[in-house]
Amino acid sequence: MAAPVLRCVRKLLKLVDFTPVPRRYRYKKKWATTEPQFTASRLALQNFDMTYSVQFGDLWPSIRVSLLSEQKYGALVNNFAAWDSVSAKLEQLSAKDFISEAISHQKLEPESGLSPTPTLDCSPNLRCFTFSRGDVSRFPPARLGSLGLMDYYLMDAASLLPVLALGLQHGDIVLDLCAAPGGKTLALLQTGCCRNLAANDLSTSRTGRLHKVLHSYVPQDIREGNQVRVTSWDGRKWGELEGDTYDRGLMKPRPASDSLCKLRLAMTPHSPASTSQVLVDVPCTTDRHSLHEEENNIFQRSRKKERQMLPMLQVQLLAAGLLATKPGGHVVYSTCSLSHLQNEYVVQGAIELLANQYNIKVQVEDLSHFRKLFMDTFCFFPSCQVGELVIPNLMANFGPMYFCKLHRLP
Repeated sequence: MAAPVLRCVRKLLKLVDFTPVPRRYRYKKKWATTEPQFTASRLALQNFDMTYSVQFGDLWPSIRVSLLSEQKYGALVNNFAAWDSVSAKLEQLSAKDFISEAISHQKLEPESGLSPTPTLDCSPNLRCFTFSRGDVSRFPPARLGSLGLMDYYLMDAASLLPVLALGLQHGDIVLDLCAAPGGKTLALLQTGCCRNLAANDLSTSRTGRLHKVLHSYVPQDIREGNQVRVTSWDGRKWGELEGDTYDRGLMKPRPASDSLCKLRLAMTPHSPASTSQVLVDVPCTTDRHSLHEEENNIFQRSRKKERQMLPMLQVQLLAAGLLATKPGGHVVYSTCSLSHLQNEYVVQGAIELLANQYNIKVQVEDLSHFRKLFMDTFCFFPSCQVGELVIPNLMANFGPMYFCKLHRLP
């Protein structure tokens, strides 16, 4: 048996060419350039697995699956368009306005004998339709309505919670410090409360997207009048540029423009003391985007230092928003990240910064009633130290969205 095997081996050896390969034809494996590198979205998932598994414990597997699944959207009705007929069409899709539903349930609670939820002091006139929990239906793309404006704006419905938390009143002067791409700015205008709205974003390309949103959804006389001002300033310096501007003041609201009158909304009574509010929706790791998109992904290797510096930037922006607020006013801080380093820790850091360097006292407002009020639409994390956090859930796949309301004490 050995002889045939040896013969086969000798034949194979004769076929093998042992002539040295010239150096110019040799291939040397260069792993740094030729090995496939992790994509930014994969790096993001690795990062989340390490940090969020500790932060959320047993909740993380379900949050993880939800983040990797298709996101749910809400349809924010454009009150500058024919909002009544648009709402009727959305109702025909079996969608419901989650804000009016929540307020209706709140009014029914005293009659049912249950302990009443604290009165929702939220921004008025917002209408946002969502499909019920577990319903993964999708809204059709928005269309141009009869008034030449888009009928509704598709967005993560949880993004409205920071706007609702502002509790706008008629005649308020409002600052949206990090406004682009424009969903929350549009929602602020939908309230019909803004006497003046300053919409700012450092990136000129992003403010370009903001202008497109305003052009598609807001009448020309509001866009081009003095009611809306779009800027591209460094938000960290806003406290120096317009310090103590956005807060309570004895200012009488001026009459609404013709376009605002066309809203045909059930307006709440004017407040004798109009206030100014600040929304600080900061740049963050945008967790869901980072898991699904390679373009503009903050987990790209080249953006590592930028990502590490995010909490410091967020503290600076929140501090600037509070400095731009007059004593007695309110600021809502928000992110679309699950990270407590970008959420609770930033809030606590900004409060300490203002106390130590400016002798300014800031108090966190209790928003726990939002958890009860909107529990049929969103899934809330029950253990936030400060503020509220909407966590993704397969039955209600909105978020993540963190929001916290702060009161600059007089």
